[in-house]
Amino acid sequence: MTTASRRAHHWVIGDVHGCDAALEALLQKLPSDDRLIFCGDAINRGPNTPAVMERIWELVESGRAVWLRGNHEQDLINALQGESLQHEIVRELGPTRAQLWLRRLSQLPMAYWGEGWVATHAGFDPSSWQPDLRVRMGFWQNYDGRFGDVVIGHTPGPQVRHLPQIVMVDTGACYGGDLSAYCPETRTVISVPGLQPSSADNLRTPSLSRC
Repeated sequence: MTTASRRAHHWVIGDVHGCDAALEALLQKLPSDDRLIFCGDAINRGPNTPAVMERIWELVESGRAVWLRGNHEQDLINALQGESLQHEIVRELGPTRAQLWLRRLSQLPMAYWGEGWVATHAGFDPSSWQPDLRVRMGFWQNYDGRFGDVVIGHTPGPQVRHLPQIVMVDTGACYGGDLSAYCPETRTVISVPGLQPSSADNLRTPSLSRC
């Protein structure tokens, strides 16, 4: 897990899901000196996952961003470890880059801890209070505020939503919604359009079990 090392504003960015144009548009709107926290599931579904992976990793290496692990990243790690050519991204990367990305993705932290808040992909398992990449209702219904505000992605919705001490920032960029960033220090939201409806028509909004 990663902890904030200095006082600064942070922007927790919801699930990018391969929407490279939306990512670039959002980056143009975010203050250049603030820290970016990608909330996982940057990959799959959208039109250009490899470009999104390279762009986010560039930001990570520059020190501007932290990329958290989501369930889609974990699935890709599993595919790369098993050398599964059935995974579309593995085929796109090719053998050499696949091994490079296995090393990179294996470094992704599960959570980022700020002052009075934490970002993680889906939430915490209420039986252990460890980060869980697929949890939903169990966390939403049982969270007791022990970590302060928890900012999560994972579950798409039409806007940034607030539950008691939980902020949900996945606004369905790859389904014709927005790509959104949330600042936990100021509670400000900045959003840009995701895939246009004509491009998103082929991506039906998934059931909660498949996000």
